[in-house]
Amino acid sequence: MNTNRFLPRHKAAELLQHIRSSDTKTVYDPEKHRLTLLDEAGIEQVHFRLPLSLPHSDTGIAEDGKVHYILLLIQAGHCAMGYFEDGQCLNHKVFRSYMVRQKQGKSQIKYLKTKGKSRAGSRVRLGETAEFFENINNRLQDYFREHRIDRIALSCSKTLLPYLYASAIPTPFDKRDPRLFKIPKHIHTPIYEVLLDANRFLQRGELISLTEAGFAAIPALEDFLLHHLDAADGHDGTLPFTETADEVYVTDEWEDEGDDVFFDDVDDEDDIVDWD
Repeated sequence: MNTNRFLPRHKAAELLQHIRSSDTKTVYDPEKHRLTLLDEAGIEQVHFRLPLSLPHSDTGIAEDGKVHYILLLIQAGHCAMGYFEDGQCLNHKVFRSYMVRQKQGKSQIKYLKTKGKSRAGSRVRLGETAEFFENINNRLQDYFREHRIDRIALSCSKTLLPYLYASAIPTPFDKRDPRLFKIPKHIHTPIYEVLLDANRFLQRGELISLTEAGFAAIPALEDFLLHHLDAADGHDGTLPFTETADEVYVTDEWEDEGDDVFFDDVDDEDDIVDWD
């Protein structure tokens, strides 16, 4: 079976047009933002995950327009989030809280499911857990108030999701929002650099072979890979250096709220790096 192949955004856009101009049968899954390519017998052969900033006609976003989206990465006690336009990070925020029991190495939430409440320490952790999700939703409210949001790319465990949606500060979307997109990638502890790495991943297209025949079973795809793509364009699964040009950071317009609470000594402010 063929291995997965990654395409830089401009080549993914070319492939999308190439497939549309052929007689290839496709099915679009808006929740996963991907096309499934079928052979002449109607058998699924390849998944084509589109770059998040590359709209599809079925999304309701103009295909020549910019996609506005949020990346939201949440793990126990750690959150990195940002607002992006057309692949560019315009604002970001990192939150941390004291949610993990030091000796057991598990979050207070998971501990409660097995052992029940402990004493003062657990009350502190539960209080900071509530404040952690309130801070997240406060920032999300800012993004939704100031911008049009086309997609919400989310990485969050099922254990933590109820706390996000049940926070005293409401989440500006519900769990059935059609804009939600589950990031198909393992995310390390969310920090600013991990947020950028997730964005780079989402700016690439991905071809996923489903059968032994795989790419060769789709004539239009095989033609594109043979004649329109070379190693410099990601044929070998790498990302060309020029693709990192999507990361252009400008100073955000939000003032740093004095009420934001951090639980580490690490300084994670909103200042965005201006690249030369």
